[in-house]
Amino acid sequence: MPLIPRHTGFLLEKPLESISILAPFSALILSITLIVLFVVRFYILEGFLIKWFYGNIYTDLNEVNRRGFINHHISAATKFVILILAAYPFVCVGFGTSSFHTPFAHGSIVTMGDILIVAAQMLIGMYIFELIYRVKLSPVAVAHHTGTILIGQSAIAISLRLLREPDADIEFILCTVWGAFDMIAEFFPHVAIILYRVYPDRHHFLSRVFLVSCITTVIGTTGETIVTMWLFGSLWERWQIAFKVVTPMLHVAFSIAQIHGSMVFWRMYKRQQRFVREEEEGESMQEISMDFHETSKPAKAFVSMRL
Repeated sequence: MPLIPRHTGFLLEKPLESISILAPFSALILSITLIVLFVVRFYILEGFLIKWFYGNIYTDLNEVNRRGFINHHISAATKFVILILAAYPFVCVGFGTSSFHTPFAHGSIVTMGDILIVAAQMLIGMYIFELIYRVKLSPVAVAHHTGTILIGQSAIAISLRLLREPDADIEFILCTVWGAFDMIAEFFPHVAIILYRVYPDRHHFLSRVFLVSCITTVIGTTGETIVTMWLFGSLWERWQIAFKVVTPMLHVAFSIAQIHGSMVFWRMYKRQQRFVREEEEGESMQEISMDFHETSKPAKAFVSMRL
């Protein structure tokens, strides 16, 4: 019996099958993804679009912040495309009765697994691009991105040897669950950093933005833990010993990285709150000063008349 026998019979009954005929061509898909990201970054964003749209907001940034600003646009756009592309096959295969070989649309030669392979390589390519392009990254972000890249590629690679890796298909499904929560939880933080660069002096607005970012990342991490561990426990009988040991350790590492992100946004929220209080205190002092000058005018006029 599985550890958590709740509505996962469809996964236990799924036949062991290859993910997609595109799996052996993952390197080609990844290469195309990186080329597309380069073209978008170099010829479109840095070429004219960012300068035209943001003007001095972008040109006044230093080189480190410029790269971060552009990277957040690329990451947010890539995650949005992946969500639109892969949401349907992710739900159908991971939580429905469809298999990797089910047609993506009626009569189509494209399968659910084809779309998921492409989406996985797009996400991996986005993280590789960020590691190469960004000037400044925290050690936690580097560990998170590196782990995501290696785990995602490993899940696809072992699916090419199904006879020796009988849990390769469910490992890939578990990776898609990780990726889905990762994209949803981290989408709004990209928008938050963009807004931070565009409206650096709107402290009250930014405090709410950073608070929402902190909350969404916490909710995403909590939801990811619940769903991932539910699936992991439900499929306990199908996991080999290596995955029974490594999977919880990897999830703890990813959760720590996401919690670190939540703490960063909490500190940014508190910092903006401090700026708001300082502005309010400055306005109060200005009002007191104005009131003092207004009340002192009659006295000054009386003294001048006496003289």
